[in-house]
Amino acid sequence: MNEIEKISSRDNQRLVNARKVRDGRGDGHIFIEGKRLAAEALRSVLVIEECFFVSGAVDDELIFAAWEAAGATFELSQKLFETIADTKTPQGIILIARCPANGRETIEERLRVGDSTLPLVLFLKEINNPANLGAIMRTAEAAGVAGVVVSTGSADVHSPKATRAAMGASFRVPVWDGVTFDEAVEWAKSLGLKTIAADISADKSYTDIDWKEGSMLIFGSEAHGLSVEELASVDQKIIIPMADGVESLNLAVSAGIILFEARRQVS
Repeated sequence: MNEIEKISSRDNQRLVNARKVRDGRGDGHIFIEGKRLAAEALRSVLVIEECFFVSGAVDDELIFAAWEAAGATFELSQKLFETIADTKTPQGIILIARCPANGRETIEERLRVGDSTLPLVLFLKEINNPANLGAIMRTAEAAGVAGVVVSTGSADVHSPKATRAAMGASFRVPVWDGVTFDEAVEWAKSLGLKTIAADISADKSYTDIDWKEGSMLIFGSEAHGLSVEELASVDQKIIIPMADGVESLNLAVSAGIILFEARRQVS
C-alpha cells in the first residue's frame, strides 16, 4: 500500500495534472469527485491512479478503500482541495482513474453470449449536453443494454458533469465513442442488429416493435435530430405518441420510455 503524502502547494504537479483532467485536458483519465461517485468507482473495474482527500471530511472506511486501490494517495487542506474540485461544495475526496478501454469488443461479446438484459445497443449521435448524456447512461445501465455507442461531435461521456449525472453507470456500461453515423450503422448491420431511430415524424409507435430481436436504437441530438439521409438509412423509425400540442420530450426521458418498454418485453 502506498504511503499518504501531504501536499501543501497549489502549484504541486499532482494538483496541476488533476486540474487538467478536471478540465478535459487529461486524455485517457476520469475525474471522479464526491463520496458516492468514489464508492461507485471503487466497486467497478476502473484503475484508480490517484486519490486526493481532506482529512476528517470523509469517513475512514472510504478513505482506506481508496488508499488500498490507488497508486498514490494525497492529503490536502480544505482550501487546497477546493483549488482542484469541480463542485461548489466539495465532499473531500477526488479520484483520478484511467478511462475504460474502448468498449466495442465488450459490446459485441455481450451481444454474442447474451450477457445483458436487453439484446440492444444504444447509439447517441451528437449529444452535446453532458448532463443529458450522463442521465442516458444511467438509464441504459438500469435497463440492461449491451452497450452504448457515442458519436463524434458528442459531449465527453467521462467529463465531470456527465460522470456525475451517470452516477457510476459510465464506469460499468461498455462505451464505444468517437464513432460516425455511417460507421455505427454499418457495424450494427454486420452484427445482424435492426437499426431503429426515434423520429418525431414516424408513424409507428415504440410499443409496436419486437424488442426481443437484436437492435440498435438511435437518438439524434435534441437540437437537430437526424438528417433526412440518416433516417432513410435505418430499418425502422418510431415515435412516442404524445398529447396534442406537445412537440417533444427531453432526450433522457425519451430514452427511458423506450428502453423500459424493451425491458418489459424481454422480462
